[in-house]
Amino acid sequence: MSSPTSGPDPEKIHSLFSSIAGGYDKANDWMTFGLAHSWRKTLVRESGAKSGDYVLDCATGTGDLAIEFKKTVGVSGRVIGSDFCAEMLAFAPAKAKALKLEIIFEQADAMNLPYQDSTFDVVSIAYGIRNVGDPIKALREMARVCKPGGCVMILETGDTHLPIISSAMKFYFKNVVPRIGGWITGRPQAYDYLNKSSLSFPSREKFLQLMNSTGSFKETSYRSLMGGASFIYKARV
Repeated sequence: MSSPTSGPDPEKIHSLFSSIAGGYDKANDWMTFGLAHSWRKTLVRESGAKSGDYVLDCATGTGDLAIEFKKTVGVSGRVIGSDFCAEMLAFAPAKAKALKLEIIFEQADAMNLPYQDSTFDVVSIAYGIRNVGDPIKALREMARVCKPGGCVMILETGDTHLPIISSAMKFYFKNVVPRIGGWITGRPQAYDYLNKSSLSFPSREKFLQLMNSTGSFKETSYRSLMGGASFIYKARV
């Protein structure tokens, strides 16, 4: 396994996501059987976000998690959805507008956030931390812009300790996911990469160790979803 502090080449990641942007939502729904939507709702609920809060969603992609946060913080709250891939971000404003939600979407790199210290009540990232060039730098940046007492919330894929489920998941993500993603987006190699990056990225206690190594958090915890298909990590600043 490569060092978790040395992530993928940002230029390659930008090229990958820009190439699948048009079919990303549909492919994601098919591959997760729609469960990713409920997992985002769970993350928002466990963040403790409330009416009037100020939220930053990093690597927001087409805006789904930012939209879930906006539904919770209401008109008195503010949500910014940022992403370094303009092609992905381009789909987000129309989705928010269709739901009559005011969300700011802007291009920004999670490793170099253009926001002042202690700005947000909640900072989040869903299925993005493993795709940044330096996860530790991104975690420190997310903590930096979060208010003291606020939290950083992360939704990410991982593994399971249950042998039967683990074997089934590995088979599914290795053999089925690239075919579904390729059929919808025409880029099976992109989903082959996403599968491999998921398998190689630390999860559970190993990811908590990574978070704690930043020196930015007072406490960290995680919750397993569907036996380890994904994890929600919560870190208090």
